[in-house]
Amino acid sequence: MDFFDHLQIITERFLSKRTMIRRIKREKQRNKNFILDWIEAFIWAVCVVLIINQYLFQAYEIPSGSMIDTLQIRDRIFVNKLVFGPELLPGLAKIPSPIKPKREDIIIFENPSYLSRGTAFDIAGRIIYMLTVSLVDIDRDENGEPKAHFLIKRAAGIEKDWFKMRNGDFYIRFAGTDTWLSEEEYNKAIGRAHRLNRLMTREDYPVLIAAGKAAAYTDLNMNPPQRLLEEAADVGGMRNPDYLAYDRARLAVLRAAQPDDVRYRTLLSRYDLGWYVPEGRIFPLGDNRDNSRDGRYFGPVRADKVLGQGAFIYWPLARLGIIR
Repeated sequence: MDFFDHLQIITERFLSKRTMIRRIKREKQRNKNFILDWIEAFIWAVCVVLIINQYLFQAYEIPSGSMIDTLQIRDRIFVNKLVFGPELLPGLAKIPSPIKPKREDIIIFENPSYLSRGTAFDIAGRIIYMLTVSLVDIDRDENGEPKAHFLIKRAAGIEKDWFKMRNGDFYIRFAGTDTWLSEEEYNKAIGRAHRLNRLMTREDYPVLIAAGKAAAYTDLNMNPPQRLLEEAADVGGMRNPDYLAYDRARLAVLRAAQPDDVRYRTLLSRYDLGWYVPEGRIFPLGDNRDNSRDGRYFGPVRADKVLGQGAFIYWPLARLGIIR
């Protein structure tokens, strides 16, 4: 028997065996219970979805107007989970990444005030959320509203920056400098492409400040001066007042009235001194400054708690595109 005859025999055996294996698989598939077949397919889909959601891209629906005009309410987006290093499992250690969040990135992170029901519930919730392309969210509060498990904001500040606000205007002092730069000046210098949305005008602030001062008199069990009441008369018509400016005006009066009260002094210093971003942290802000609960309320967030970067909007189709 020469070489070619031997090769022909081996090839025929291989092809015959492969044909037999395929026939056996077809017979098994034909005899399989369709319910078990469906369950098997579903389990595979869940595994694939979990891997994609946890390590590559996570579907996310914008729940509020805090990022208008960059992101609109009910926009559905995909978040790049790989860029900053994904978590091994929800709420557990992250895989290290050489890429760190930088200023102006759109970042998603866990809400500092969120109370988790446990890793198993988080995994189940994310699977269902991803399988339904963000249509079904089982993580809801006692009123049936979706919990704010994750927040999406812009990384306005990085470590060693200082921030402060005065009547809605935002100021930044970069590391190694002693000069405060207004956000307007900073945006012009870097050629910022996105627009910051404001719901209050500068002309609204005297009314809001008067209301804050009048509230302080009430807190002190005193009648506010008639002048303050007249100046604050229109505050009830404000739909989205700047509570930080209101609270600062209130605390200023309380601090003046009770200078020995450490609580008032501490709270007021937060507004007067501003916010410092320690090493390894990010200061997140919403683009809709007058309607965003962000770092001004809960402070800088740890960079290792940033779960991903906003990648692109996939729904509605009219807004399809990359997030900037």
